[in-house]
Amino acid sequence: MDFVKELASEYEREAANTVKMLAAIPESVDWNYKPHDASMALGRLADHLTDMSGAWALNILTKDKVEVPADYKWPHTEVTSKAELIERFRKGIPAVAEAIRALAPAQWEQQWQFIWGSHAVLGGVRWPIFRSAVISHMIHHRAQLGVYLRLLDAPIPGMYGPSADDQKK
Repeated sequence: MDFVKELASEYEREAANTVKMLAAIPESVDWNYKPHDASMALGRLADHLTDMSGAWALNILTKDKVEVPADYKWPHTEVTSKAELIERFRKGIPAVAEAIRALAPAQWEQQWQFIWGSHAVLGGVRWPIFRSAVISHMIHHRAQLGVYLRLLDAPIPGMYGPSADDQKK
């Protein structure tokens, strides 16, 4: 089995599923919608999905360490349209897939770190960090988005086969 080929394929497959979930967002959605006070606003959640699957993924693949000051405030793009959001998400996929395929096997085994202030938030071998902090993280937030959409009474697309909503059609 070609590990890198499989990882790139998994990333691209999960990114395509995420595009399906982003496309399910109703056109007239309130981007400030939150199902609970402790939840992120829908627009911020969708923006986070876009950033972590693109720019964040590239940081893990192209750098050995990311360091930010303790008072760093992550920038967030104000989401104003579903089309813009999907375009931004899709734009990052080819660069990440290319970066996955470009890494030599030894680079996948190298240590990677994320340092916030003086605290190591993430650290370890690059490939499990990438799977966890990008692919699993994308799936996690995509599922959160699915809950938001269900609460907004929007149909949920199937990810790994038909959803209950797909079967109603």
